Amino acid sequence: MRFKFSLNYSYALPANMSQLPIRLLLVLFLLFAFSRVVLRRKEGAISLGSFLFWAGVWSLAAVGIIRPDFTTYIAQSIGIGRGADVVIYLSILIIFYLLFRTHIMIENLHHEITQIIREIALKDARKKTS
Repeated sequence: MRFKFSLNYSYALPANMSQLPIRLLLVLFLLFAFSRVVLRRKEGAISLGSFLFWAGVWSLAAVGIIRPDFTTYIAQSIGIGRGADVVIYLSILIIFYLLFRTHIMIENLHHEITQIIREIALKDARKKTS
């Protein structure tokens, strides 16, 4: 016994309308991320440079979501075929840059902790000898 199950819907949304829900969700997320950057700046938790960097990242991401033809234009103007490719390449570059910055920050913290521990050990040694 064989059953055939098929759903044939004859309606279809236009291409730009079918992407509306995901675009809306992504833009809402970007607004949330941007609001966090503004809040952190007001608290003084991030520098002006960090604020400008992240505000630029989230703003460009919003432009790319709202107007995907913009990424295609940028890609073609620099010799890359698709807008999605340029987004991936830039994302990888930004991730590597942030990884490098994080590594440097961890190394600096390691050196500072070593220096503090060395000073504490020397103070303790002086107290024991005197």
